[in-house]
Amino acid sequence: MLTQPSYRSLRNPAVAIVGATGAVGTELIRCLEERGFPASSLKLLASARSAGKTMGFRGQPLPVHTLAEDSFAGIDLALFAADTETALTYAPLAVAAGAVVIDNSSAYRLDLDCPLVIPEVNLETLAWSRGVIANPNCTAIITCMAVAPLQRRFGLRRLQLSTYQAASGAGAPAMAELLASTEAYLNGRAYTPQALKHRYAFNLFSHDTDIDLQSGYNGEETKVMAETRRILGSSNLPVGVTCVRVPVLRAHAISISVELDAPVAPAAIRECLAEAPGVRVVDDREANHFPMPAEAEGQGDVLVGRIRRDLGDPSGRSVALFVAGDQLLKGAALNAVQIAEQLLIA
Repeated sequence: MLTQPSYRSLRNPAVAIVGATGAVGTELIRCLEERGFPASSLKLLASARSAGKTMGFRGQPLPVHTLAEDSFAGIDLALFAADTETALTYAPLAVAAGAVVIDNSSAYRLDLDCPLVIPEVNLETLAWSRGVIANPNCTAIITCMAVAPLQRRFGLRRLQLSTYQAASGAGAPAMAELLASTEAYLNGRAYTPQALKHRYAFNLFSHDTDIDLQSGYNGEETKVMAETRRILGSSNLPVGVTCVRVPVLRAHAISISVELDAPVAPAAIRECLAEAPGVRVVDDREANHFPMPAEAEGQGDVLVGRIRRDLGDPSGRSVALFVAGDQLLKGAALNAVQIAEQLLIA
């Protein structure tokens, strides 16, 4: 059970969503409604091209307004689901207007004045927020949900990750492109990539963020390494990662090798994870049934399985896992709403 931090009184807050018409914004609206979040009002904000649209909330149509400098008057809580530039421009305006901001972009994730929060992992960091709370990278969230319980119980020496990231991580345009390019491929038609650099149908490729020419790591990998260290409170933790985009519509999967302080039996790992909030163990060896994006999508748990010794580590301290989680829910919208729930004081 998560405890309530003594942060700020936000009874029945007036809420705004920035980027309401995007993939994450749409999920934020759904999460607020399904979880019964006690918003006194909801203001939907997006770019000018979305102005005039309506979106449903609690059975009522709500208009989408153009995001502007004065959009946050009277707003208590602003949920940002927009790009970094938008967050850097408008989050300070929201804070100046008296709102608490929970930001889904990468703008504030490494800013030490802004806590980087997964409620099940490091809820205590909310206490020192100065108005902006950062929602971590989706891959970092899914990874830490599986790894943090092991770190707490057994100690942690090293992480090695390989990711299988769905179209949802690149937003609604990439999801549409996967569908369109797959249809074209199956019908023998040419398709020119638009949202992504490479053919998406029946293909996979290195994550589409820019490559640092000196290190060889792409931007997603760099973010995951830095954010994972910060969330786990271990600035010197060795973390290696290879991020790959796969032709899955929604929900990321990650192969993880975890080196612990001492050898631990897989049964003890399984028991630890089974007790962790927000984690569901899917580890049926007899049926060869393990975490899959198709079963992770649309629900909030992080699925963890393939729990076994990593035979690549002769010390015996490493355990291999395979996890899957919905990038749009626990990897983004749900985590943000869970943070917001923790700001409510009963």
